[in-house]
Amino acid sequence: MTRKPTHPGNVFLEDVMKPLDLTITDAAKMLGVSRKALSEFVNEKAALSPEMALRISKATNTSAESWLNMQQKLTLWKAEQHAPTNVIPFPLPAVMEG
Repeated sequence: MTRKPTHPGNVFLEDVMKPLDLTITDAAKMLGVSRKALSEFVNEKAALSPEMALRISKATNTSAESWLNMQQKLTLWKAEQHAPTNVIPFPLPAVMEG
């Protein structure tokens, strides 16, 4: 089993906010979001939304896709921890086998 991917809020806190000595209040103001919304994100209580990814990408000169990829990896990892057991694979047509 692979390790749990890092939440993008933790990456934002550790790699952006702390080195710049930004408080939640300051960073929220700069991003144009509420203090509560940013706090829930960096404290891993909320997932990264596409809108927040765009705001962070503009503020940090990074790509929104890179932030969303972090969230997607975490979301998929969490889903895999509760993978369904009642799925029956579709039979593959002969042309798709091997």
